[in-house]
Amino acid sequence: MKLQNITDIKGFFEVVNDCKGTVELVTSEGDVLNLKSKLCQFVSMANIFNNESYIKELDLKLSEPEDFQKIVSFIMYGN
Repeated sequence: MKLQNITDIKGFFEVVNDCKGTVELVTSEGDVLNLKSKLCQFVSMANIFNNESYIKELDLKLSEPEDFQKIVSFIMYGN
């Protein structure tokens, strides 16, 4: 799942933390980071931002279909 232009970063991580299954970030180098880990959230955001106030693009892997719906709902409707 590719996401682009996420401006509500705090809200995004609240949704990620609320997911039942694993939510993993796939980096451009092919590394996979567990986004439910606070340390991985910090490290991934430090690498993604590049002096911008939004997340330009993310590639996520989700283990649960219901988590996909949560993230899509957040991206589309902000909840």
